[in-house]
Amino acid sequence: MGMRRLILWAPLALFLVFAGLFASGLIRPSSSTIRSKLIGQPLPEFALPAALPGRPGLSRASFTTGKPRLLNIFASWCVPCAAESPQLLQLRDAGVPIEAIAIRDRSEDVARFLQRWGDPYAAIGSDRDSAVQLALGSSGVPETFVIDGRGIIRHQHIGDIRAEDVPALISAVQAAQ
Repeated sequence: MGMRRLILWAPLALFLVFAGLFASGLIRPSSSTIRSKLIGQPLPEFALPAALPGRPGLSRASFTTGKPRLLNIFASWCVPCAAESPQLLQLRDAGVPIEAIAIRDRSEDVARFLQRWGDPYAAIGSDRDSAVQLALGSSGVPETFVIDGRGIIRHQHIGDIRAEDVPALISAVQAAQ
């Protein structure tokens, strides 16, 4: 009778073990970041209209002028994007050129966001359907890429830029010279 009970309960026990392993993978994945496969590769071709009237849009060609820069992907509706604004202004004040892509945003919302949190950007392209964001391998907002003067992606910073990240980003831009 004991062996028969063991055989009856074995499938349930096996199921519970597999369910536990599956659940632990969902709760604690091995990696929480999705890195772009384009690191070391040229920016994909793109040409985005200006996110704000009277300001320049953004295209791949603007990243091939010989000077490294940051490409920041943000949105006016993104709370961490607002949190990183002081650091972006600090990077701009340190002489780091920054250009941006506004994701799924309206011009008036971008203008309000920049008025409230500051405007560190030389140019902002409007990516209303996230096509360029996805082509870059970006997993969300905010996200920042270091692009060298030939348009090659050299570094990716996932998430908001914090005060402790500023020196590393300055170094990454300098290394991309």
